[in-house]
Amino acid sequence: MANRRCLHTLARHSSAFFSKNHSSLHYLTIPTQQPLQTISTKFSLLSTNPCSARRDQWSQTCHFSSKTGNEDTEDENDDDDEEDYESTDDEGVSGPSTGVKREYTPEEKEAEAAAIGYKVVGPLERSDRVFKPYEPVFAVVEIGSHQFKVSNGDCIFTERLKFCDINEKIILNKVLMLGSSTQTIIGRPIVPDANVHAIVEEHALDAKVLIFKKKRRKNYRRTKGHRQELTKLRIIDVQGIEKPEITEEPKTPKPPGKKQEMVAVTA
Repeated sequence: MANRRCLHTLARHSSAFFSKNHSSLHYLTIPTQQPLQTISTKFSLLSTNPCSARRDQWSQTCHFSSKTGNEDTEDENDDDDEEDYESTDDEGVSGPSTGVKREYTPEEKEAEAAAIGYKVVGPLERSDRVFKPYEPVFAVVEIGSHQFKVSNGDCIFTERLKFCDINEKIILNKVLMLGSSTQTIIGRPIVPDANVHAIVEEHALDAKVLIFKKKRRKNYRRTKGHRQELTKLRIIDVQGIEKPEITEEPKTPKPPGKKQEMVAVTA
């Protein structure tokens, strides 16, 4: 408003001045435009309302220090990160397999099997005694990251063991503990000269586990199923501890039952 009033006053003064000196209009056209510009720019810069200048200044600072915008950007960044994370997961789960299988040398196969905790002996022969009578001996073996308490005749399921086929004999050499009715041996962490013999019976799949994935504010929901590959082992022998002899108690013959005598009853 102050700028407008200043412009009106300048226009009135200039009109009065031009009405008095008509002959000098041609010479005053150029100098009269420049002071109008300078005065208008000065009045626009020196505003009589200081609150407007403060408001402009604070509006800029408030724009940069506002929290709502930062929260929105943070949420967007979180969504982008989550989307990237989910996309990497999807690629890792459902990505196409290359179809190229690595070929292992016998030394590499033996080293990897030893790291897991077993050793492949060979195929099962007809002369091998698989089913033996129960022996009161147990062992705690470690296969991969799992531990099992086993005795002869037991069946266990482990994660899929590589480099072994069905009906092959393996030796579980990571024995953590041995026990019987007379003694107990605890390893530090492995019992030396102790092993457990087993046979590979089956390669199977575990029950299906459902995996649910969701992305926030993306209307993305996926349910995928996964079945873990397992190997079934049958324990046939536990070695490294003295096995107590099983003494069979003689069965005492039952005494013959007394026969009831039939007595004739006379009427």
